[in-house]
Amino acid sequence: MNTPDGFKAELVRGKVVVSPWPELRCHRPMRLLREQLQAHVPKGHFADTSPFLFRFPAAERGYAPDLYVAEEEAFDEEGLHADGAALSLVGEFTSVSTRDADWNEKLDVYGRLVPVYVVVDMQESEITCFWDPSPHGYRSRTTVSFGEALQIPEPFGFALDTAGF
Repeated sequence: MNTPDGFKAELVRGKVVVSPWPELRCHRPMRLLREQLQAHVPKGHFADTSPFLFRFPAAERGYAPDLYVAEEEAFDEEGLHADGAALSLVGEFTSVSTRDADWNEKLDVYGRLVPVYVVVDMQESEITCFWDPSPHGYRSRTTVSFGEALQIPEPFGFALDTAGF
């Protein structure tokens, strides 16, 4: 689906949802997260914020994460949508309009497949890391306030500095 400049489309609860890219105040934390992740990505992966849709066929969903770490070779395929199984980390930055989906539906879908999910809650000034996916969702989570270090588990294995968030 072609969307207007500055907007992304996702499949949420069986509906196509068109929403704007993150607010300007998300730029700094998004950049800081991407830069720190890039130094620790698994071999053959990269961190980016480009507008790509990842498909999750088992959940009949497709999401365009605000930030992601994915296998490079997933983008060698034909088509417009990458396989969600290529993701090693997803980062979502909450807004008033996306907060519910980021904390509920996406948490459920990512929690069955994506090794690490980071929710940067811009309304609460907190960041939460989920890991250890299972058929029932993530088994582990840690939340810290902006300014505190957040441990990002393997396959990244480092302490994220959130001082600039």
